[in-house]
Amino acid sequence: MPVGLTFAIQHRDAETKARTGVMVLPHGSVATPVFMPVGTNGTVKALTKDDLREIGFEIILANTYHLYLRPGMDIMQKAGSLHDFAVWDKNILTDSGGFQVFSLAPFRKITEDGYRFRSHIDGSLHLLTPEKVVAIQRTFNSDIQMQLDVCTPFGIPHKKALSALIVNEAWLERANDAWKKATDEGYAGNLFAIMQGNFYKDLREKSVGQVIHADTPGIAIGGLSVGEPLDVYNEFLAFSTDLLPPEKPRYVMGIGTPEYILGAIEQGIDMFDCVFPTRGGRNGYVFAKDGHYAIKQRAHEDDFGPLDPACSCKVCRMYSRAYIRHLWKAKEILCSMLLSYHNLYFLHNMVKEARAAIENDAFSAFKAAFLKRYQSGANRESQELIEGQ
Repeated sequence: MPVGLTFAIQHRDAETKARTGVMVLPHGSVATPVFMPVGTNGTVKALTKDDLREIGFEIILANTYHLYLRPGMDIMQKAGSLHDFAVWDKNILTDSGGFQVFSLAPFRKITEDGYRFRSHIDGSLHLLTPEKVVAIQRTFNSDIQMQLDVCTPFGIPHKKALSALIVNEAWLERANDAWKKATDEGYAGNLFAIMQGNFYKDLREKSVGQVIHADTPGIAIGGLSVGEPLDVYNEFLAFSTDLLPPEKPRYVMGIGTPEYILGAIEQGIDMFDCVFPTRGGRNGYVFAKDGHYAIKQRAHEDDFGPLDPACSCKVCRMYSRAYIRHLWKAKEILCSMLLSYHNLYFLHNMVKEARAAIENDAFSAFKAAFLKRYQSGANRESQELIEGQ
């Protein structure tokens, strides 16, 4: 394993596969399990770097596809690194851009070389290859970078999933070779391979063999949380995790609600991310210990209590539901800022509490109690929330 990453498991829960650890990266240590905020364009929407530091985040995400297209690689090279450009001196994980090509590009085609696509911004034609994606993320000086992979939706036939996996295997090998060359030249960032295989267990087993052979510093479990039912997600998460080597950090992409996060921790996942806490905040969605709710509901019009009485974040200490609802109705930018801050604080604190429960061999009890309280309150508000979205 390169000097850019070390990972030490500190404690394993007595009843589940949950574990705590410390991941040391070029820009500092990260306590795991960890929720990572998403800063697509080099910024976590509606928050400053000081907000993120104040909450306690040690690592954030940025998006290769978006930053490659805008501001572009000339600007990134002149900036020196994404850390310098964004004025963030802690760790940054960048994804490969493959999912964004898959979901955003108006034209895309998978070739042996890589993804050929047109920009959703100006229609310009581009090619992302495994080697080019490594080079782009090296320019960012990403502490963790992801291999370019082939994304597949839920429900496709086995034959199509196998075809995508064969391409993914070739791309992983090429990305790994390019990353090793970059580390020989002094790059300290770390490549994570991505397990794929869609929702076929034989393909998951095939994929994990490829990933283990690549021997990258960490491993991501891809192809989950793509529209499948929660029970299917849980089944394939558990199956996939059991196949992985325990000594490496494990990352599940795109999960950002208490049910999904705590379920992942229970299966021994160390890292997860999602845009939902900030996207939800911008749309008036509030996390709270007694269940999520929509701030626009009339019940909050004259409620001068905090967003969450059990929360100690600065938003809950300083502002009332009535005031924040007023901001929402008045379309004030401050509403997005306050709700995004609170939602990220809520998830960060939940994961912090989960780490403490693991250390005390009490994760199962913690998860059950947390979700019972959260889901009970959320169910009371669910119809109003649905109507408000």
